[in-house]
Parts: sequence; structure tokens; C-alpha cells
Amino acid sequence: MRLKNKTIVTLVAEGVEDLEYYVPVMRLQEEGAKVLSAGLDLKPVRGKNGLVITPDAMIEDLKASELFAIILPGGWAPDKVRRYDVVKKLVKEMSDANKIIGIICHGGSIAISAGIIKKGQRVTGSTGIKDDLENVGGVWADEAAFREGNQVWGRVVADIPDFNRELVKALVEG
Repeated sequence: MRLKNKTIVTLVAEGVEDLEYYVPVMRLQEEGAKVLSAGLDLKPVRGKNGLVITPDAMIEDLKASELFAIILPGGWAPDKVRRYDVVKKLVKEMSDANKIIGIICHGGSIAISAGIIKKGQRVTGSTGIKDDLENVGGVWADEAAFREGNQVWGRVVADIPDFNRELVKALVEG
């Protein structure tokens, strides 16, 4: 229960990658974290593989100061939520506060839009956004998962175990 009383939010929208949402959420709950699912509204969303997720909170109601960390799962959802200022603002505020940001697969597209990738930093994710990550100054690393400052990066679904290990390690270290 190393993360007891820590509130962590995971962003969700229609088409989120189900496994990149559920597996980290369950792993963080095992550590005692309170994990909130946050959407643009409170309507249930269907994941990329058909699982239904009902948001606990609206993104616009969240305050970075009240959150311990944020997770940006992949799928088709990142391309949808990255268009909203409220999403970019929350992610940027979390980054500016040096809070842990878990980014896996296409979740990196939210990091791009929020402007939190520093020139020359290591990045990874789906190869579908490799060019985008490099075009904002990231240096592509074909690794399953790693920590880069306050960001924990994961490549794809198959790398979730590695992503979870890096994520939990980063969260416990603070």
C-alpha cells in the first residue's frame, strides 16, 4: 500500500485503449492509490476493444494541486482529448508542478499538444506518433518503458508490465 491516500487521475474518452487504461488502474489500486477516471463529461465511454468506462470526474473540475499524478493512456482517445484547452492546461500544470505523468502508446500526442516535451528528451510510444514526437524535439527511444524526469513513458500494450513497473517506481520515489 505504498500509494495509500494518493489521488491519481487517468484521462478517458471514446476509443481509449482498454488495456492501457485498466491494467495500470488496477496496478495502482493494488498499491492503495485512489484512481479517478476523468472525461470531458460524465457519459460512459467505450474503449477501443469494447469495454465501457464511466468517468468519475470531469477533466474541467480537476485541480493539479489536488492530484498526485496523471496517466495518459493510448488508443484513439488521445487524438480526441488533446484538442481541448482544459486537457492541455491540466497536463501542463501537472508537468510544471513536477508531478508524475504516465504516458503510453498514443498518449504522447496529449504530451505534444500540452507542450511538455523538452527538446532532446527521450520519448517513446506507438510508432504511429514517432514523427510527431521527434518533430517537437523528442529523441525516439525504442524501449519498452523508462522514466525521463517526471514523465514515465511506455511503448504499447505489450509493454504494459514494464510501464507499470516504471510507473509505480516513479510514484513511490515521488
